[in-house]
Amino acid sequence: MVEQNGHKLALKLVFPSFDPAHFILADRIRLKQILLNLLSNAIKYNQMGGTVTVACTRTGLDRTRISVADTGPGLLPEKLAQLFQHFNRLGQENSGVEGTGLGLVVSKLLVELMGGVIGVASTVGVGTVFWFELASAAAPGLTDEPIPPAVAQASAAPGAPLRTVLYVEDNTANLELVRQMIARRPDLRLLSALTGNQGVETARESLPDVILMDINLPDISGLEALRILRNDPATAHIPVLALSANAMPDDIKAGRSAGFFSYLTKPIKLNEVMEAIAVALAKVNP
Repeated sequence: MVEQNGHKLALKLVFPSFDPAHFILADRIRLKQILLNLLSNAIKYNQMGGTVTVACTRTGLDRTRISVADTGPGLLPEKLAQLFQHFNRLGQENSGVEGTGLGLVVSKLLVELMGGVIGVASTVGVGTVFWFELASAAAPGLTDEPIPPAVAQASAAPGAPLRTVLYVEDNTANLELVRQMIARRPDLRLLSALTGNQGVETARESLPDVILMDINLPDISGLEALRILRNDPATAHIPVLALSANAMPDDIKAGRSAGFFSYLTKPIKLNEVMEAIAVALAKVNP
């Protein structure tokens, strides 16, 4: 999402690789907002041909730190003291660089609302590092939630045809949860796609029986992907179920109006998702 802006300044963007994976306790959408704010600043206030480096480290048994470092001009101590103030752009108002002076304020508020802390270190002529820490968490796992009788009966039916479910989702933890759920059904197989466009192409190639669709995808939204699928005669008949963190009444109403077969909200509920898949399969393949 930010790479293109970095290329305009010939910046090198360095992102961490996770082996083993790190998990934190946070609201995913708000976490993305914080990272976008920090990355945007690291790009805007960098130097031509500079570097932006994102790092993720454990700072203890229960904390994880994410940092965003730039190679910009750096900040004097008196400037650092003015950070996180509303509408204070530290003299950049007439620099030609777009901004409102609210990005850091919002980021600080969101980090603290999630029980974390945020800070900054800067050296003039070297660059600036913004960091925040949040509570570490164990890898998400599937609970031993009982499978609904209707679903269990369907999974035990002898000679049941193999049906395909496509899940379009860029959150790998959610993908793994759904993969574990589908594994309980020998009559189902799972395909996955990480972007809306990839999901559309996979649907056209594989013609799945049911599609689970996230709304907030890294390229096009789930709503746009649904529109494309509905306008293609080859995929128009496939029921598409929204599975989204956008859980406000207006979000649900908009999703249903757009033509989703059903609208499910996160966090993922095993019974709800499996029942919705069973209903969609029964309607399409009675």
